[in-house]
Amino acid sequence: MSINKYQLAGVIEAPIISEKSTNAAEKNNQFVFKVKKTASKKQVKNAVELMFSVEVDSVHVLNVKGKIKRSGKTLGKRSDWKKAYVKLKPGQDIEFSAA
Repeated sequence: MSINKYQLAGVIEAPIISEKSTNAAEKNNQFVFKVKKTASKKQVKNAVELMFSVEVDSVHVLNVKGKIKRSGKTLGKRSDWKKAYVKLKPGQDIEFSAA
């Protein structure tokens, strides 16, 4: 493995807990994470397997564009970020309350 365990731990920034991600977890055994913008699918897979001791089936990543927001006269923009949908193999599960 070309990347060490310390760097892999920094790939995943936070789990995303929303109605959409909860439905994906229940129906498709998929979990959603906010990851570094420079992270690849391989790095996300290795990081999830390392941190949660589970087997990953597949990873889908997508770039989320930051929204334009107005505060009075001035326009501002939220920063862009990357989201990863991680599908686990059957029989695997992640408990965020215990992790």
